[in-house]
Amino acid sequence: MTTSLRYLAFDLGAESGRAMGASFDGVHLAVEEVHRFATGPVRVLDSLHWDVLRFWSEMQSALGKASRLEGADLASLGVDTWGVDFALLAADDTLLGNPYHYRDSRTNGMMEEAFRRVPRAEIYRQTGIQFMQLNTLYQLLAMVKAESPVLRAASTLLTMPDLFNFWLSGVKTNEFTNATTTQCFNTLQNAWATDLLERLGIPTGLFQKVTQPCTVLGMLRRAVVEDVGCQPIPVVAVGSHDTASAVAAVPAEGRDFIYISSGTWSLMGVENPAPLINEQTLAYDFTNEGGLNHTFRFLKNIMGMWLLQECRREWAREGQSYSYDELTELARQARPLQGLVVPSDGRFLPPGPMAERIRAFCRETGQPVPETHGEVARCILESLALEYRWVAEKLELLNGRRFPVIHIFGGGSRNRLLNQFTADAVGCPVVAGPVEATAVGNVLAQMIALGHIASLEEGRAIVRRSFEVSVFEPREKASWDDAYERYLRLKKAD
Repeated sequence: MTTSLRYLAFDLGAESGRAMGASFDGVHLAVEEVHRFATGPVRVLDSLHWDVLRFWSEMQSALGKASRLEGADLASLGVDTWGVDFALLAADDTLLGNPYHYRDSRTNGMMEEAFRRVPRAEIYRQTGIQFMQLNTLYQLLAMVKAESPVLRAASTLLTMPDLFNFWLSGVKTNEFTNATTTQCFNTLQNAWATDLLERLGIPTGLFQKVTQPCTVLGMLRRAVVEDVGCQPIPVVAVGSHDTASAVAAVPAEGRDFIYISSGTWSLMGVENPAPLINEQTLAYDFTNEGGLNHTFRFLKNIMGMWLLQECRREWAREGQSYSYDELTELARQARPLQGLVVPSDGRFLPPGPMAERIRAFCRETGQPVPETHGEVARCILESLALEYRWVAEKLELLNGRRFPVIHIFGGGSRNRLLNQFTADAVGCPVVAGPVEATAVGNVLAQMIALGHIASLEEGRAIVRRSFEVSVFEPREKASWDDAYERYLRLKKAD
């Protein structure tokens, strides 16, 4: 190959959205940020929403920028976002309001309502998905229970990346990796869980045909081409759940590794050829989400850097603004392994005064209470590392084999202190990087769809050649073993 191929990856997260340009010279892949914009929730009255029209405007601006860059004849584009949230469209494809944010309180009590109608074990048997009140299933049930006029008017449900793919290409479909996160999809039958949905009163006609990642959906719509001033290019259904794209870019050979996609959420798991659904996986509440190449991401959702993000926002409102590097340095200087929290405790899910919630948890459980900002930050990072150890042990137990290395990628992989804590707590090497794994995996799916590379294995080999990683070896195991015993008692009491 004598000339570079260029691609555009839209990667939208809970804090920010980016358009990442990528170039491939036949040997190495390089990515660079073209455009960035803030995301985050918007409160309207008592509800949290996503401002998708602003996101769409930002994406069009980014496409225009990418198209005007020197040598930027784009081969294709792809979109990935977070999971579970969705848009509803009317029969004429009108958007029926701004989509709700997954942290909105309307799902309070909806899991219990669902279990009154369908047994918890039956929901898991059909879907294989971890129980979280933010799941699409419970968002829809909240609308059913409220007799929502929006739900009655809707004819189409599109998850967030599906919505943007529709506006880009004109094709309405539900991409596989994101569809599986909804808890509305039967992973064993590879079809929508229509029996479950009907028993919960959820209209099954909302759901679209499911499309596998690495599929060309169609060409960029003429209206977009004219508005942006770019060339018509293919729109590709990538691994549209951001973790699916990120896992695709793990620089590993084979499947003997644990991954942690580290960001607002930490998604920690392994790559399996089929769903793993049984009484044990239900008891430990593990999830089976779709991946590239017909794989399944067997994982646990962990409230990750969200706790630190909320503390940072809280302290900024109080007049003390920190960079993440500054907070990490304060944490490094604080006393080790004092008060700990269980990140999955429900009090930490909604936005709000996170530092005080952390102090209250420590106070209620008879632990040293972190007072300074550095102590709070260290408490969060150490608690995450200990939760990672718990999940790693369960992954090995449930899969019946050992995983000798952990790959951490995403924005949180920049936190070298957390990487070292993870190696220390779990007792195995941690390989950190690439930071831009989600965008890289998005691009790999585009390359496969267009026939520019033959397989995911070839794509991962390109990642190994193209991006540097950092390795963290375990140390100080005894003190972490003691802390883990304390953590297990907290987790059992939680």
